[in-house]
Amino acid sequence: MSPLERSHPMATPIDMPSASFGIGDVVRHRLFDFRGVIFDVDPVFSNSDEWYEAIPEEIRPARNQPFYHLLAENAESSYIAYVSQQNLVADESDEPVDHPALATMLDRTDADGYRLRPGLMN
Repeated sequence: MSPLERSHPMATPIDMPSASFGIGDVVRHRLFDFRGVIFDVDPVFSNSDEWYEAIPEEIRPARNQPFYHLLAENAESSYIAYVSQQNLVADESDEPVDHPALATMLDRTDADGYRLRPGLMN
């Protein structure tokens, strides 16, 4: 029995998928031509209903999965993206991400990924 079930006998365990990616991982979108580095992870959807409803229904992701905040880039621009786990794959290009905010948040590692800069975890 979990601590939650012991403290709340009527509690129902939640089936929550675990995150496939972590902070500093470089990923690519499955459907759209952009890539980026993860700087935050939400265990489930945590954006506005308006944002969610603006996604066309035929490609709208499920809410009950991890969502990732990316410093994203495509051929034309750099931006912040919020993407569901089902729409991401690991980027195997070994190319650095060229986002203007990257240096303020992350440092490149020897393993072709990134890590949070010291002091940002406090």
